Order: sequence, then C-alpha cells, then structure tokens
Amino acid sequence: MTPDPELIVIVPSRGRPATARPLIEAFAETCTADTLLAFAVDAADPHLHDYIAATEPFTEAMLAVNYGETSMVAALNTAAESLMAWSPTTKAIGFMGDDHRPRTVGWDSAYLNALEEPGIGIVYGNDLLQGERIPTQVAMDADIVRALGHMAPPVLTHLFVDNYWRDLGRAAGCLRYLPDVVVEHVHPFAGKASMDEGYARVNAPTMYQRDSDAYADYAGSRLTADVAKVKALR
Repeated sequence: MTPDPELIVIVPSRGRPATARPLIEAFAETCTADTLLAFAVDAADPHLHDYIAATEPFTEAMLAVNYGETSMVAALNTAAESLMAWSPTTKAIGFMGDDHRPRTVGWDSAYLNALEEPGIGIVYGNDLLQGERIPTQVAMDADIVRALGHMAPPVLTHLFVDNYWRDLGRAAGCLRYLPDVVVEHVHPFAGKASMDEGYARVNAPTMYQRDSDAYADYAGSRLTADVAKVKALR
C-alpha cells in the first residue's frame, strides 16, 4: 500500500461484503492516479471477516474498521478523520457507495486535475442516474474536510448528504461537474440492483423524513458558516 495516496475514496458499507470485490476490480481497471479505496466497516458487522477476505489480496484497498458507528454518515466521518491522520499529505478525500462503479479510465486523475484548478474544491462525475443534479459520489480537497471537521453533517444518518455537497459547493463557488467521467450508480431506483434490506431501511419514509428535517434545519442554521469556512480556504 502506497503511503500518503493522492486520493482516498471512502466507501461506508454494512452487510454487503459481496460488493467489495467488484468495486475493487473496477478501481484496478480504471484508476490511473495514486488512489486508495477504503471500506468503512463497523467492527460489529457480522460480515466483517468476509470484508477482510475480500480486501486482503489487493494493495489498492483497505478496511477502515470503526467501533459503534452504524450510520453511513457517522462511519464516513469517522473514517475520514482517521485516514487523514494516517495519511496527512493526501490531497483529496472522496466518497462512493458500495453500489458505485467507476467506468471511465482515469476518472481519479480527472478528479484530481479538476481539484488543481483555481477555485475548485469539490468535484463529481456522471452517475448515469442523477447526473449533474446531485453528487451521489464526490471528491473534495482534504483541506475542506479539515476546515469543516466533517465530510457530511453529523446530524444526518444517510440521506441528503449529496444535497449538502451540492449546496455547499455552489454557495462557495467551488463545485465542478464532469459529465464525461462516469461513476455509475448501480442502484435499485435505476433498475440495476435488487432492493435488499439495507436499501429498504435507508429509503424508508421515516428515514427520509428524519434526514429531510435534519438537513432543512442544518441548511437554515449552519450551512452559511460552512460556506464561509470553505471560502476562507481560497
């Protein structure tokens, strides 16, 4: 494993170890930069050993095991904090779901090149589902994560994270969409995967309403401060 990779992509995952190998293989086939894939998995996940078995043979992937962080956002934030401490010179931190698959060769180099442009701090590609509307997968300058103290608002559990990245990037004037860079979202809503217990749980009406209310409150009370912190970096 290369010390201090240029880009670390965090994939929170729970109960889906079968997704690890296809995602690792997609990275191996498409990455051209020094990029590390880090699965954020809870220590209490009954499938933890299956994740270990899936990732051990590959140098481009690792596990970031957390303790007690069972929501996607908590796992993402915990992993981001620990990985930035482990690799302090990493330029960018990214997110994908375990159901994303990069298809464009050199997608990671394209993200890093975009982040080198003046004023650009958040970048995303075409997921073939939401497209430009919201960044369901993303990479951002690691300094943004340091300045905010999180990748996603801790008040959220799973949903509206992509809305936050879009709203933050637009308001800070640092968002870039790359329509020709495909990172496919293999999601049931696109007819590309089966609806399992995990999908059903996080897309339940109660979960949607909870995160919708939480993000509305956050956007009304704290997003402006986050935007100011990002603008200050420029």
